[in-house]
Amino acid sequence: MTGSDASPSFRLAYVPGVTPAKWVRIWHERLPEVPLTLVQVSAGEAADALRDGGADAGFLRLPVDRTDLSAIPMYTETSVVVVPKDHLVAAFDEVSVADLADEIVLHPLDDTLDWAQPPGRPAFERPATTPDAIELVAAGIGLLVVPQSLARLYHRRDLTYRTITDTPQSQVALSWREDRTTDQVEDFIGIVRGRTVNSSRGRRPAEPAKQRPAGKKDQQSGKRDQPAGKGGGAARGKAPAGRGGARRGAGAPKDGGRRGRPRRRS
Repeated sequence: MTGSDASPSFRLAYVPGVTPAKWVRIWHERLPEVPLTLVQVSAGEAADALRDGGADAGFLRLPVDRTDLSAIPMYTETSVVVVPKDHLVAAFDEVSVADLADEIVLHPLDDTLDWAQPPGRPAFERPATTPDAIELVAAGIGLLVVPQSLARLYHRRDLTYRTITDTPQSQVALSWREDRTTDQVEDFIGIVRGRTVNSSRGRRPAEPAKQRPAGKKDQQSGKRDQPAGKGGGAARGKAPAGRGGARRGAGAPKDGGRRGRPRRRS
């Protein structure tokens, strides 16, 4: 369909290592009428995809220039060092930056870790991408420090990885253009933040409970609501207490305080 009859859609970008399946599933459950399209982008292209309108929102890695982009930090990943399986590092559960001081550590151009100073000795040339760096590790050229999700994504049977301490960690965030915070973007923000369908900040609040019409039969009690009578809301046909004495009942005299002339004594 085209024009005003076309169905709206939502484009979600994500960088390698991020798995948006959980949030996409919830989107399809809540908004089945709005198609969601996944757009895979490289770490370096993610921010530009949002700025250029290639995606409505996206999962990217911080830091990001927030001059025109909003970002909600989602989670932080553990950093690991990728090594050949027969490397000395593979004998340990975790290593530190100091343990890599004499090693060649590759630093690809699309590195997602915000290094003040990369560890180890630099390679003669920086690889263009993380996959290129993985190939060099397999060839025995050097080691590579990456977020754990990337080590899993580019796993090879001849490589392994170990946790590395004292290093920057990659933080994944949901981001979008601040001046394009559409209703659909708000819907997706609500999903990733765990809001329910009836959340007060959602766009689809629950319908208010309908008031029961006056006089409608109460399904639980089986009684009908009685309209208020005249004279201060007393029920019709019932004498209010305090007028003309007590009502006839247990312990009350038969005449019940009846008005009239008193009987003559004989």
